[in-house]
Amino acid sequence: MTLYFEEEGETCLELPCEDLAREVADEALEYAGCPYEAQVNVLLTTNGHIKEMNQEFRGIDRPTDVLSFPMAEYGHPGDFGCLEEQDGCFDPESGELVLGDIVISKEKVISQAEEFGHSVRREYAFLIAHSMLHLIGYDHMEEEERLDMESRQREILDRLNILR
Repeated sequence: MTLYFEEEGETCLELPCEDLAREVADEALEYAGCPYEAQVNVLLTTNGHIKEMNQEFRGIDRPTDVLSFPMAEYGHPGDFGCLEEQDGCFDPESGELVLGDIVISKEKVISQAEEFGHSVRREYAFLIAHSMLHLIGYDHMEEEERLDMESRQREILDRLNILR
């Protein structure tokens, strides 16, 4: 998997953020049975920048913990079979499946870790797993979808022994 990683802002999570993002993303793809090599973009940013993005793309004027921007449309979550028929799903140079972008607020990682009583490492890994599921077609708009996503997130993190 190719991970394009960028970090901005002064706040530091004091983690090997790029390595952990790659580890969790790889595990999420293996868990989902992705048959392709893939690429993902990850941006760690500030509350101010993610607030601007949240306003621009979702019409919500407040910072959020994570934004996901999938590049493909799935008939069913995790169903990779339909992707070869879609334009723009694969990088023409590398042949990799272009999954999309993940944007994470570093301040939210820190505050939510404290709020939920677990480590910054666990919160960051959770947000990567959560966003990876969005990039492969999962959502949590309905209660059943939410419960399914929560279960999948937990299973991915359990497989990596990243526990609460």
